[in-house]
Amino acid sequence: MAGNFSFDQLKKAVSSGEIDTVLACIVDMQGRLAGKRFLAQYFVDSAHDETHGCNYLLAADIDMEPVPGYKAASWSKGYGDFVMKPDLATLRRIPWLEKTALVICDVLDHHTHDDLPHSPRAILKKQVKRLSERGYIGYFASELEFYLFNETYDSVRKKHWQGLDTASPYIGDYQIGITTKEEGVMRRLRNEMEAAGIPIENSKGEWGPGQEEINVRYAEALDMADRHVILKNGAKEIAESEGKAISFMSKYNYGLAGNSSHIHNSLWSADGRTPLFFDKKADWTLSTLGQQWAAGQLKYAKEFTWFLAPYINSYKRFQAGTFAPTKIMWSEDNRTAGFRLCGEGTKGIRMECRIGGADLNPYLAFAALIAAGLAGIDEKLELQKPFVGDAYQASRLPEIPKTLRDATETLAKSKMLKQALGEDVLEHYVHTAKWEQLEYDRRITDWELHRGFERY
Repeated sequence: MAGNFSFDQLKKAVSSGEIDTVLACIVDMQGRLAGKRFLAQYFVDSAHDETHGCNYLLAADIDMEPVPGYKAASWSKGYGDFVMKPDLATLRRIPWLEKTALVICDVLDHHTHDDLPHSPRAILKKQVKRLSERGYIGYFASELEFYLFNETYDSVRKKHWQGLDTASPYIGDYQIGITTKEEGVMRRLRNEMEAAGIPIENSKGEWGPGQEEINVRYAEALDMADRHVILKNGAKEIAESEGKAISFMSKYNYGLAGNSSHIHNSLWSADGRTPLFFDKKADWTLSTLGQQWAAGQLKYAKEFTWFLAPYINSYKRFQAGTFAPTKIMWSEDNRTAGFRLCGEGTKGIRMECRIGGADLNPYLAFAALIAAGLAGIDEKLELQKPFVGDAYQASRLPEIPKTLRDATETLAKSKMLKQALGEDVLEHYVHTAKWEQLEYDRRITDWELHRGFERY
């Protein structure tokens, strides 16, 4: 939960005129920042304690349409307020916006001032607390991939998202020469995120023309999720200021690589000094605890896939031969696997979940992985032997759900998630998934028109 700016520092910066705006942000169900821009002096005087927002923000779809059928918020209940409680530990300067600071807010019930259970940040905090009660810290790192376009967001819309000009004309995976063309945005992104208290390890070209990957240094789970959403929001703001556009869409083009968000995760001692997954005498140097954790994630992967792939489009990414997984299994340093063991033989040993796309909400994804890992520990599950070979061609391995409909069905039936997250919380997100499917099912797509309109 570490920002780079204390409240006392903010007060001094406001007094001197260095900061005149504070963004107070919650994270919505889609993993986006939503909130208010405060005159900084007003935030320092009173709004740092709390402010309020309409509770439809956690009951709306990606188009901000209020979705009927939620228990937590509805027209019949009047769409009242919830409390936005700034977590001042997340306060940070935002270098790419003039004289601006940002703080992440927890979402609280308007009457009780308890965490709102279906708030994404509250869901993750609950799972982090479960780790803490056992003396564990969960360290996470989410890699983010995205496409960078020599387009503005306006020009992209006017082209109807077709025939877009990518920042590089061909694949520049790891290539330094071609990615130099993209440095106008990428250099700013690395340096200005670092200045905002989000430590960037590196960026690189990815396996698509104009596709980028940026790696943030690992952190405690809640801190990492905060970093993730600020980075996504800031990347788009920086790109727009440079006359460019960015997309984190899971699969924007059928013929090109999808955008992933691989999630590295491990457990450490409560003081953060001792890696609990490393045992040099164990198979694969992965401790019994680590093996049980991984086995839980494998066992329940179908049940929590929706938290890693929440949209219709998310499932278009799972294609053989594209570096996106199609099977639920684990392997040693094998990029065809749904789960990959990294850092074998070192204190940095960890599991990498490769299922998630860049369109995921990190709070929900991390929470689901923690819940499954803890279930594996509680059930003392035994980790299967690692798969060797090309998982795309292995016919007997369990498959990742192929569609949003399939993933929603397994999500709704998950006893593990119901127990870990709470029945009402699970129901809230099952309803979210069903609404997304309904919205798709009743629309006519360009593909349908192309294939089905009368030809003469």
